[in-house]
Formats: sequence, C-alpha cells, structure tokens
Amino acid sequence: MLSLSKNDITMQQIASTKQDAIKALAADLEATGLVQTGYVNGMLAREQQNSTYLGNGIAIPHGTTETRDLVNHTGVKIHHFPQGVPWGDDQTAYIAIGIAAKSDEHLGILKQLTKVLSADGIEDKLRHCESEQAIIALLNGDEQQEAECNPELILKQFPAQDLLQLTAVAAGLIKYQGFAETATVTDAINQGPTYLGQGLWLVKSNKQVKRTAISVVTPQAPFEELGYPVAGMIMIAANNNAHKANLEHLTNLIYQGKISQWLASSAQEMVTALTLVVLEGNQATFTIRNPHGLHARPGAMLVNTTKKFDADIQVVNLTSSSKPVNAKSLMKVIGLGVKCGNELQFTAQGSDAEAALTAIGQAIADGLGEKL
Repeated sequence: MLSLSKNDITMQQIASTKQDAIKALAADLEATGLVQTGYVNGMLAREQQNSTYLGNGIAIPHGTTETRDLVNHTGVKIHHFPQGVPWGDDQTAYIAIGIAAKSDEHLGILKQLTKVLSADGIEDKLRHCESEQAIIALLNGDEQQEAECNPELILKQFPAQDLLQLTAVAAGLIKYQGFAETATVTDAINQGPTYLGQGLWLVKSNKQVKRTAISVVTPQAPFEELGYPVAGMIMIAANNNAHKANLEHLTNLIYQGKISQWLASSAQEMVTALTLVVLEGNQATFTIRNPHGLHARPGAMLVNTTKKFDADIQVVNLTSSSKPVNAKSLMKVIGLGVKCGNELQFTAQGSDAEAALTAIGQAIADGLGEKL
C-alpha cells in the first residue's frame, strides 16, 4: 500500500512544458534522497521513448531500467498543476507523480493509483484540489469512487427459507468485510426488501455504512413469499452514489430478462455483470515475457496497438483473476498489475477483431518496445 504524507506533495505548481515538470519532480526526488544525481536523465529518456500520460489528467514520469541503479529508495513525489501542463497529443496533466522504484515495486504503486484514479470525474476533482490532504484522500481512495463488489460478497445456494434470512445474510456479508456496522444489518431487516421482478429482491440501507458495497445471496432452492418467487437477494449499503453505475447494469439485466441467467452464473461472472459491459467476440491468450511486466512503456505500446483497430477490446489478467478492462485505456491496463509470466486474455468485438488479436499477439511477442 502506497503511504503518502503532505511532504510528498507540492501544490500550485506551474510548468510550460512536460520536460520542465519532469525536471522539477526529479529535483524533488533527489533533494529528499530517493534518487541519485542523474536520475532526471532517465526520466526524460523514458518520456521520449513513450508518453507517461495515463489519462484523466494524470502523468507518471519515471526513469528507465538503465537508471534504476540510481534509485536509493522506492517512493513518489507529486506536483499539482491546477493550470495544467501540455503532455502531448492534446493531453493535459494536472497531477504529475514522479516515481522512483528499485525493482518491480512500482507495479504495486501503479496498480493502487490506477484503481483509484480510473473512476469517472476524478480529473476535475484532482485539478481543483486545494490542499495536500485533499489529494492524499483521492489517491488513497478515501473518497470512494466505485462501489465495493467482489466475489466474496456473493453467496450462492444458502439454505434460506424466507426473505428475512436472505436479508440478514446479504447485509451480514457487507458487515463481515468491514464496509458497514451492525446498525446497517438491523436497518436492512427493518426496512425489508422490494421485489424487482424475475425472482430478484432488493434491500438497502444507508445507516452507519463505511463504504458503499453490494452483496448478493441466492437460496439453495427457490421459494415463494408474498405471492412472488424468490431466486435471489441483492443488498446495497450506500454512503454515497458510488453504486449508480452498478444499478444501471442491474437495470439492463432486468430489462433484457437475464436475471435467472445472471443468478446461475459464477460469483466472478455475477460481479463482472454488475461492474462493466462484457464483450462477446474473438478471444486469444498471450503470455507477457517482459522482465518487469507491463509498466508504463510496454503498457503504452500495447495500448497503442489496440487503438489502431475499430473493434472494442477488453483484456483480463488470467493469472490474478482480474475482471475485464478496456484494453485501449493505459490506466486500466497498468491497473492490472501485470508481471512477467502473467497470462492475458483478450476479447475483441468488431469488424477487425481477428486482425486486432493477431496484431496484439505479434506486439507482445516482439517485446512491446523492449528487448527480451
């Protein structure tokens, strides 16, 4: 987990070019002993090789593998540019995160940052931050952007015989993971569930919720109550609107008449259906052989390859059982935390899907811009 303090952040900075911004960050990294003199050359060289702009107003300049021996300690320095810095290709960075990493430690840093910073609307929030603490809150995920929804919040085939049991268990799953308190469970039981149709019931609470979360419980055998079938219970514990997108996915499932199919799928498939649109198309699996995984440069090379095609493309890290992400988003791809030897499964949907997968496979085989 990346630990940030106010001393790691410099507010209200101005830079006319990304090179100036990188030099300022490098000087900060050196002044605090994270790197040795000369690391700036690696940062500038890395930027020349491939842009370190992630998207959403964020850039992550860092050194090359050749300058890694100049890193004394792994860490970051963050500069805030409220007026923005031109980062090439009509992209503007409002936050630049200078990274010093001795080995693959930077992949963990990137994975944490991208998970937090990939949410919609985060760019504007970062741009208008007025304090170091506000930036820390955003980077650490203290201000929740997406609802908690994971396979451990899905319980299938529970031996329940009434709605009360299903409600208690659904709320209990959220409490057990630390996202809510006992009062949340009590409130959910007192409110009672609402029938959504197709055997699905919904219960919700906003009492003493720590983080917005979604759980689902299915009974061991379907039954009827209040004149309606009971095939599953979905619980939403909310302290903000982070679940809005999930509700839209759920509404689409109901509209398409796919609730039975959804409830019968695996826990991971159920989570995926609530968190993103899954493509159906051509698939191919490739193994990443880059010694340091998909850090910024090879990640950017991969994304540049996918962007050449009209097809929609998603990628899954099979090794870590990740959920599918948009393969045309550098932030999403780096957020997969791909290491050497990880298997990536690509799904492409569109007229040039097959050609896209062929090109992706060739780019990976060629090393994504690195010598293997």
